[in-house]
Amino acid sequence: MRDHEHVESVTEVPWPLSVQQRRRQRWYFGLMGVCLTLIILAWGLVRLWSVPVAVGMSAVAAVIPPIAAFVANNGVKG
Repeated sequence: MRDHEHVESVTEVPWPLSVQQRRRQRWYFGLMGVCLTLIILAWGLVRLWSVPVAVGMSAVAAVIPPIAAFVANNGVKG
């Protein structure tokens, strides 16, 4: 079976922990990549045209890390 094929679940059994952890890890690194990209673009390029837009991009980037941490730790028990 190929990785990109979607399989419908016929039971209430949750996905294995390794699958859940990989999914959370991908989301975390994706969100942090967006955060880093926003900061680099804001202060390396956008500030040359508009400082308020760069500040807005930085504000959005400042909100992303707590969300990424929540996503990464969602479902972790203990």
